[in-house]
Amino acid sequence: MYAHRPTHVSIDLEALYHNYRLLRQKMRPQWRLLAVVKADAYGHGAVAVARTLERAGTDLFGVAIVEEALELRQAGITRPILMLGGPWPGQEEIIVAHDLHVAVFEPSQLERLEQAARQAGKTCCCHLKIDSGMGRLGVWQDQLTEFLALFKRCPHLQLTGLMTHFALADSPDHPLTGQQQQCFKGALEVVRAAGFTPDYIHSANSAATFCDVNGGCTLVRPGIALYGGQPFDGQSLALKPVMAFRTEIAYLKHLPTGSGVSYGHRFIARRPTVIAAIPVGYADGYNRQLSNQGTVLVRGQEVPVAGTVCMDWTLLDVTDVAGVQCGDQVTLLGCDGDACVTAEQWAEKVGTISYEVFCQISKRVPRHYLPATL
Repeated sequence: MYAHRPTHVSIDLEALYHNYRLLRQKMRPQWRLLAVVKADAYGHGAVAVARTLERAGTDLFGVAIVEEALELRQAGITRPILMLGGPWPGQEEIIVAHDLHVAVFEPSQLERLEQAARQAGKTCCCHLKIDSGMGRLGVWQDQLTEFLALFKRCPHLQLTGLMTHFALADSPDHPLTGQQQQCFKGALEVVRAAGFTPDYIHSANSAATFCDVNGGCTLVRPGIALYGGQPFDGQSLALKPVMAFRTEIAYLKHLPTGSGVSYGHRFIARRPTVIAAIPVGYADGYNRQLSNQGTVLVRGQEVPVAGTVCMDWTLLDVTDVAGVQCGDQVTLLGCDGDACVTAEQWAEKVGTISYEVFCQISKRVPRHYLPATL
């Protein structure tokens, strides 16, 4: 037995459930919901998140790679799981054995999946990915007829879904979004004319779900909104943050004017200063770019990061916090009373997005789960 350091992440599964219900309210009645839980549910813990959402009624789950799908299956998740990133050569038998859905966009993928499904005497559910303008993965519309002809020669493959991905879903009025919608609509017509009837037609991520950029589709696939991240810049939706990142003050040091702290002495005390050392650093996912510009909450009060963020330690200027002492809670992400540090605020300071903020919090930081009432 040993005691853990106080640095930890709290995952509020009740907030997750709130966000799920909010998304359901925004959806049309006929739509189904695929919850994106790739990248360990954006750092929130894929198994705990998936178990909660499966009980809540999620229709499918989305992962990036086969290892993520297997983690869910081994944890007892029985709902359909879609591998959004497609299959790598050699994974076909695993995909078929565990009844995974898989995105496809290359002829060689069809050939290998057909062989594995035929040998297993099973059918593999495939979601054909259309490149409607993202320019990343997917079949171009002028290649679609040839691709469908190959699909027809694979009797052990079922065209279960048709999918695409918007490049600017958070800008629904952008011309490219309309162009992508038209391209996808045209691809759907070609697919149906070829005799295929996919159950799942999907293009909408979190942003597209909220602004209804999903015409003609039957499935939405939110990710960031489930975790309380805001899908639109400058617009706040009634989502609840699911993750909070906290630690405690480990040590206090009183510095005279002119003293420097941390690597490079990038912070110089301009007055008699109280410095707090907290046991968290960039190895825990507290971004080094927050050096001298990050803020955290102590006793409900915003205080600045002092100097360079280290691998295992960060220093704070707590001079103005009355009564500050060792053991005081420090909130790096989340709320303390009425004051909050959001993932969007953190992301803006380091020039990234909330997705990366969540994903960067490392595995060495334990996750504590607060249960949901379903």
